[in-house]
Amino acid sequence: MLTRAGTIALRALVELARSPTTSLSVNELARRQGLPQPMLEQVVLRLRRAGLVQARRGRHGGYRLAAQADAMPLEQVLLAVGGLRRVAVGPEPPAAAGLGASAGLRVEQQLQRRLDRLVLQELQRLTLAELLYDQRSWEATLEPEGGLMLG
Repeated sequence: MLTRAGTIALRALVELARSPTTSLSVNELARRQGLPQPMLEQVVLRLRRAGLVQARRGRHGGYRLAAQADAMPLEQVLLAVGGLRRVAVGPEPPAAAGLGASAGLRVEQQLQRRLDRLVLQELQRLTLAELLYDQRSWEATLEPEGGLMLG
């Protein structure tokens, strides 16, 4: 459902959300997240054009979030970079397949529309802050004490 650009955008933004007052270069973002730098550059430019990140030039330049992570719905991020891929439903069955096959396809198409609608609703509700929380919770489970974050 997510495109490669969508995945890269989310990973880069989670990394920026970790240090909201620090500007990070594309090189540093790519290194920290293990992302391909050329594609990350393209994605970050789209995020900047959409007003989701700010760019700063110079020696200590780089990118940082343009807004608080809890004010950044995932839908907005994914729409900015073409990050959502619609799941394709199969082609219309041949006429010889009969009414049952055609009805089955209609049911499949209707279900896909409902699922797409639910995914979009959830992406409108979810924010970057929640992804960051999930990331930190996962990292806490890797600690020797097996930490757990409660929210």
